Amino acid sequence: MKKRVFKRNLVHSLALGIMPFTLTIAIIVALLFGFSQAEEASRAEGVRLLEETILRVAIHSYAINGHFPESIDYIVKNYNVYIDRARFVVHYEVFASNILPDIMIFALD
Repeated sequence: MKKRVFKRNLVHSLALGIMPFTLTIAIIVALLFGFSQAEEASRAEGVRLLEETILRVAIHSYAINGHFPESIDYIVKNYNVYIDRARFVVHYEVFASNILPDIMIFALD
């Protein structure tokens, strides 16, 4: 009985040698993409939470005092709202004391 010996061709051998390297690179790229997506989602959530907090405080102040706070500094000082000025710019514009202020948050990152 004859023994069969299978010889691998060069392309097949090269593909088997490159596959682990290619798979490792693909996993690293996927992880980096996932981290960047998570960071972007975290930044957007931070903006949303800060805007929601300032809006709640402004409405609370109106309910208690009968007018909206005149500045963002008043909110920070009297309601203990922390604004990370290195990460966010807060636009707080009051038109009149009985009209909801214009609140916009911009991320600096």
